[in-house]
Amino acid sequence: MFQKAFNLLILSIFVLAFQLAEAQEKKDYKAYSIGFYNVENLFDIYDSPNTYDEDFTPSGKYRWTAGLYQKKLENLARVISSMGREELASPPAIVGLCEIENLQVLEDLVKMPLLAPYNYQIIHSDSPDERGIDVALLYRANAFKLKDWKNHELLIYEARNTSKRDFTRDQLVVSGSIDGEDIHLIVNHWPSRSGGEKLSSYKRAEAARLNKRIIDSLQKQDPYTGIVNMGDFNDDPANASLNRILGARAKKEQVGFGGLYNPFAAIASEGRGTSAYRDQWNLFDQILVSKSLIEKSPKKFTFFRAYIFNPPFLITSKGAYKNYPFRSFGQSGFTGGFSDHFPVYIILTKQLN
Repeated sequence: MFQKAFNLLILSIFVLAFQLAEAQEKKDYKAYSIGFYNVENLFDIYDSPNTYDEDFTPSGKYRWTAGLYQKKLENLARVISSMGREELASPPAIVGLCEIENLQVLEDLVKMPLLAPYNYQIIHSDSPDERGIDVALLYRANAFKLKDWKNHELLIYEARNTSKRDFTRDQLVVSGSIDGEDIHLIVNHWPSRSGGEKLSSYKRAEAARLNKRIIDSLQKQDPYTGIVNMGDFNDDPANASLNRILGARAKKEQVGFGGLYNPFAAIASEGRGTSAYRDQWNLFDQILVSKSLIEKSPKKFTFFRAYIFNPPFLITSKGAYKNYPFRSFGQSGFTGGFSDHFPVYIILTKQLN
């Protein structure tokens, strides 16, 4: 009996020592997610005299009513509030958006019951886009501290008529800090492939050059600053605009000083995407990070992982477009869906001890 008790005591001491050693080895981390979402035509129901938004009115093509607008807001709030929850149990600290009409639709969105508890703040400015769609940024005030922001106008002229400007979206740069660490966020919605990929490629090349100038300017002020470059680029990671002009690399070891890492290049190489057309997937929605965010350093936020957010409720379940994103609009009008793009997000982590 004594020997048995003694053996149990020795075993207990051993287990306790092992647990203490394990606790000492265990590290605590803080993590935030940053997302991007092309929300597919978030328009109010009113006709703006300065843009081509007539389809999104009660008498327009989509018979766009207050009830349908409210349903669209509910759908988007469900998506944003769900992004990253599986990993972090909380929605993104920061979300870039595109295809939004104006400030009012953003104010309506952040007031939705699923988003209101997170106190999302809004950064937005009207772009000269002829359809009236803009880019914007939402951020949780308890996670991100705003310093300043600026829109950068993208000047593009028609290839066959260089005196005619092609009005498109600005590039939005938002600067601030997360837990005292400076970070710059760039939100993009580059020109579409309307007219064909090759014929329109010069437009995205110009967008890439503007983007590169913005990044160079930020890094001139501080070569080690953190930059998160997100958007619907309307090009895949391997296209020249991103790979050659912007110089975004698919592998961390390929990223030089002042360079960019594109974690979505590996995802694209697996045949996965965020939008589909004629049974072909494209990964136009991407988030790129500067070299400083992939260099591991104690007590500093670093890139952890990239994700496409495509739970079952965002996927078309039947019909000709089965497995495509469950989009909001089709030939017959509002479908009750979410967007023709899946959102994307990344996670940044920082060691606390």
